[in-house]
Amino acid sequence: MTSAHTEPLWQPDEERVAAAAVTRFQSWAAERHGAPAEGGYPALHRWSVEELEPFWQAVTEWFDIRFSTPYERVLGDRSMPGAQWFPGATLNYAEHALRAAVERPHDTALLHVDETHEPRPITWAELRRQVGSLAAELRTLGVRPGDRVSGYLPNIPEAVTALLATAAVGAVWTSCAPDFGARSVLDRFQQVEPVVLFAVDGYRYGGKEHDRRDTVAELRAELPTLRAVVHIPLLGTEPPEGALAWADLTSADVAPVFEQVDFSHPLWVLYSSGTTGLPKAIVQSQGGILVEHFKQLGLHCDLGSEDVFFWYTSTGWMMWNFLVSGLLTGTTVVLYDGSPGHPDTAAQWRIAERTRATLYGTSAAYVMACAKADVHPARDFDLSAIGCVATTGSPLPPDGFRWLHDEVREDLWIASVSGGTDVCSCFAGAVPTLPVHIGELQAAGLGTDLQSWDPSGKPLTGEVGELVVTNPMPSMPIYFWNDPDGSRYRDSYFEMFPGVWRHGDWITITDHGSVVIHGRSDSTLNRQGVRMGSADIYEAVERLPEVRESLVIGLEEPDGGYWMPLFVHLAEGATLDEELINRIKRTIRTELSPRHVPDDIIEVPGVPHTLTGKRIEVPVKRLLQGTPLSKAVNPGSVDNLDLLHFYENLARTRRA
Repeated sequence: MTSAHTEPLWQPDEERVAAAAVTRFQSWAAERHGAPAEGGYPALHRWSVEELEPFWQAVTEWFDIRFSTPYERVLGDRSMPGAQWFPGATLNYAEHALRAAVERPHDTALLHVDETHEPRPITWAELRRQVGSLAAELRTLGVRPGDRVSGYLPNIPEAVTALLATAAVGAVWTSCAPDFGARSVLDRFQQVEPVVLFAVDGYRYGGKEHDRRDTVAELRAELPTLRAVVHIPLLGTEPPEGALAWADLTSADVAPVFEQVDFSHPLWVLYSSGTTGLPKAIVQSQGGILVEHFKQLGLHCDLGSEDVFFWYTSTGWMMWNFLVSGLLTGTTVVLYDGSPGHPDTAAQWRIAERTRATLYGTSAAYVMACAKADVHPARDFDLSAIGCVATTGSPLPPDGFRWLHDEVREDLWIASVSGGTDVCSCFAGAVPTLPVHIGELQAAGLGTDLQSWDPSGKPLTGEVGELVVTNPMPSMPIYFWNDPDGSRYRDSYFEMFPGVWRHGDWITITDHGSVVIHGRSDSTLNRQGVRMGSADIYEAVERLPEVRESLVIGLEEPDGGYWMPLFVHLAEGATLDEELINRIKRTIRTELSPRHVPDDIIEVPGVPHTLTGKRIEVPVKRLLQGTPLSKAVNPGSVDNLDLLHFYENLARTRRA
């Protein structure tokens, strides 16, 4: 695959290239650390993966990372898993996240927006004061380095304060969004045994109030390690018996004390979707996240003190942690608590306008929903502040690139990015100095030796292969919780290619260094030896106005056959008649491959997703293979469990 002969959709001008932080970093690193002075980003990237230690040392110096105890060397052991980064060093993540409070105390650190869409600012000084007060109270409650602190919270300033106070103490943060049910939360929190729970009484979504006090009571009853519960009255209720009031813990005027911890000290626990079992409890380190996020946000996203950073997310998704790290670069962070489509589909664009966001991040699914709903952002909103629209969650289809270009602005940097909860960062995506080609991620990230491999471990260019990373990244998990021998960690990423991270995505690396994501390799469609990712099917099929969403499954059958059904959730008023079926098949045949025309096209009441919005493919495949629902999927990981009964019944019918 190559688009070397196609014109880019967007090309940064010379002024923008010169002003980008990554350009200035390259010149500086060339003088001090041996980076190439010429050759632009491709040369810098090559150096960053060939000379890991000078590159990461340069990152720590460029961003003035404060080591209270110096490191012995950058990389003590580079083997994966188990790479040792900056051994001997001590530091604190929260200290760096609040540095701007010293020089710019009265500037805005956080902009809180709810469904009224009226931004409410919180200054750096106020955020720092609240973190100082709360960190002192956590210590009074006996919270010590390594203890776990949990949040059952929406995307509100209190969640940011609680995370930073937890990190300041050296404790370990973990959170779930309040739309998670009790079982889903317990599947996560019971693994890590928190000593403190921050919880709201409820939340507002879609114009309605959702009382969660009964759920919080259940969490309290089922988490015996809790020493304290902190009540945050989002709906205005009084603290339940035995709970502490948020206001009482954050009222003091106390300078924060930052516990200096080892570089590899755990910062937070994130969770995999857990669709087929208990979610993996993924632990990342204070130092690893700090240097990776400085690199990603400061160089790739080009964020600085003049920027406003808005990404639509919830506290149950790694993008929330990534968003909070915008504070590292002194950037104003927008926290939106509410439905992405309330009161209408254009809601996120309205928030971008009212906050004057300079980098606006959303999901590919939201972009395509706007296109289908005939939303016109540039016509209806003042988006002149936006320099970049970024998308993740799933690959942005080519039509999504075109729509953003046509409906937001021609001179728009479109950054489709791809990474994972596993590293809480991006493997590939935003580069402010490179062109944007339709349907492609601009390039692999600095320090990330991203490759596409065939099953024998041979690197591929222009062909579909497994996404692998052949050198360690600082934010790779230090371990999984409750995985004492590391076997679950190794099995997750290193089973196929020992010593090399295999992520589970199909990708193509083009001849000009860009990256195309084709979907998950564990749900790959392999017909007659021709492999295709599900994302390619979705991009083609969902361009049809009648198809709201789709799900494709490739099923190896006991008799050696291969059944490939396409499930379609239709737009309101549409009918799956012969004409539409033929049009869907013709679209796939002509745009993708005649071998991947589905055997059956079946209308469904809806497509099931994980709680973070990703289509559930592998559990549906297991259901269709006859696996009982209780074994095919973890019920607490699905947004609408009832939808899975359709596939369960279909499997039963096919076997009859």
